[in-house]
Amino acid sequence: MQRETFIRSLAEEGFPEPVVVTREAGVMEVHSHPFEAKALVIEGELHIRVGDEERLYKAGDVFHLAANLPHAERYGPQGVQYLVGRK
Repeated sequence: MQRETFIRSLAEEGFPEPVVVTREAGVMEVHSHPFEAKALVIEGELHIRVGDEERLYKAGDVFHLAANLPHAERYGPQGVQYLVGRK
């Protein structure tokens, strides 16, 4: 997905202005957020595991996590950078 299209879709869905997040290669163990998050991967790769299912997201992919959803994150060897809206 293109960045401008993604930002427009966030606004249409009621998300505030998105922020850029950068993570180094590594793992974030199971955790949750008190907000809904929808993000566009800009660079690198990110694996998100929810329960027993793990999905890989690369540049151009969008991921969406519900508020309070337990999940783990694993960042690729080059880390990851993504644009995220939170509400």
